[in-house]
Amino acid sequence: MKHLLLLPLCFLTIFVFAQKKNSGYQLHIHKTSLPIKIDGELNEQAWKDAAVADNFFMVLPMDTSHAKVKTSVRMTYDAQNIYIIAVCYLTKQAPYMVESLRRDFSFGKNDNFIFFIDPFDDRTNGFTFGANAAGAQWDGSLYSGGSADLSWDNKWISVVKNYPDKWIFEAAIPFKTIRYKKGITQWGINFSRLDIKEAEKSSWTPIPRQFPTASLAYTGTLIWDEAPPEAGANISVIPYVLGGLTKDYDAKKPTTYRKDIGADAKIALSSSLNLDLTVNPDFSQVEVDKQVTNLDRYELFFPEKRQFFLENADLFANFGYTNIRPFFSRRIGLGVPISYGARLSGSIDKNWRIGVMDMKTKSQDATGLPAQNFTVLALQRRLFARSNIRFMFVNKQSVNYQPGKDSTKPVYSLYNRNLGIEYNLASVNNAFTGKAMMLKSFSPGKSTGDFVHAANLLYTGKKWMLAWQHEIVGKSYNAEVGYVPRNNYIKINPQIGYNFFPNRKGK
Repeated sequence: MKHLLLLPLCFLTIFVFAQKKNSGYQLHIHKTSLPIKIDGELNEQAWKDAAVADNFFMVLPMDTSHAKVKTSVRMTYDAQNIYIIAVCYLTKQAPYMVESLRRDFSFGKNDNFIFFIDPFDDRTNGFTFGANAAGAQWDGSLYSGGSADLSWDNKWISVVKNYPDKWIFEAAIPFKTIRYKKGITQWGINFSRLDIKEAEKSSWTPIPRQFPTASLAYTGTLIWDEAPPEAGANISVIPYVLGGLTKDYDAKKPTTYRKDIGADAKIALSSSLNLDLTVNPDFSQVEVDKQVTNLDRYELFFPEKRQFFLENADLFANFGYTNIRPFFSRRIGLGVPISYGARLSGSIDKNWRIGVMDMKTKSQDATGLPAQNFTVLALQRRLFARSNIRFMFVNKQSVNYQPGKDSTKPVYSLYNRNLGIEYNLASVNNAFTGKAMMLKSFSPGKSTGDFVHAANLLYTGKKWMLAWQHEIVGKSYNAEVGYVPRNNYIKINPQIGYNFFPNRKGK
């Protein structure tokens, strides 16, 4: 009986603390003092001296052999940049397949080369860069073990050059562009290639075909000959001045003038911790939302695109579920001018991440909306190999406001607060993922029915997919700074799936 009781404990120990899957795949990167010109040509001595990553594995349509389409990758660095060059060979001379030249193109509709870096080697967060065969860039931040936020855009340069038998991607990524911890000499790394003509997706390290090549659980290791250099002073300030005048001649009204001034600033406190500041922001440069037709009774969710809110956005935005979000940054400044704000986010070390934000909006006399202060605290602690536990506190407070004092104006809440904790499960091989969370809201006059509990567990195998999810949202739960389209419901959603792979012999 004692031996039987020890079996689950042994299984849990292996499940939680197992070694990184592809730790044996290593690429050594060495510092160079030789010049490198980003031109898509493999002719510099620095590239001839660099180690090569090749012999890629096929991921799709099969994951049991090496890739038919050959790819080779080299990396080096100097005091300012990380350099990478990828030679993407062709099996036959034919036009490359490209759908679009827009940034962050659709992955499955373009011949492309993309790579993924995990600067903390925690198999949870990182960055992705790449390009399609026509040179359109792709970049984003990685979170939750391999999900990509392509709204994150940053400064780096790349060139793609086409040849009859290959195309070459070459890039320089400044150390100031990414976040990493000082002194770490091993990063997670992987390279992905998609060739539509051959209908083949490949990866430097072997990845089961049920997972995307962005899965950080399956990265290899980038070994530095010495610790990457410190990024140094990294401060950027973007000021603006806006003026204008308006006059209604028909109504014979006096001229009204517009005089606005403001600025955004980004300050790297360290190579892994960033401070964003804003005063009277304009956000006029932000890309517009896609036009969507809403056919149900609930409001639509539009992702955040304002740069101020994007870095380490997963710390704030990915707490909860798709329709249970205690914090949604687009609630701040929604039709209301922002006075100022500060946002500290990033990694303290390999185990701890922190996000703190405080913002103040202006009052509006026409609607009686008071000035409001928004405070958010997010804290994440890594557990075991790839799992983590998170804590979040969200506070919305009306400033110098007495509800109902002016009977001619709408009544707004004096405050709304949310307190939550969640555990995110991710197994070493990514086969098991899941989440369990508890939330409680605090609002004037409400003390019961203001809880949320939700949990899910997903098993993803080569053929079987098993999932369980349940959500319990109380009738009085209120997240004024979140995205919760409805409350007072219980949802149970079990799923089971089976993948059939035809076994057809070749021609």
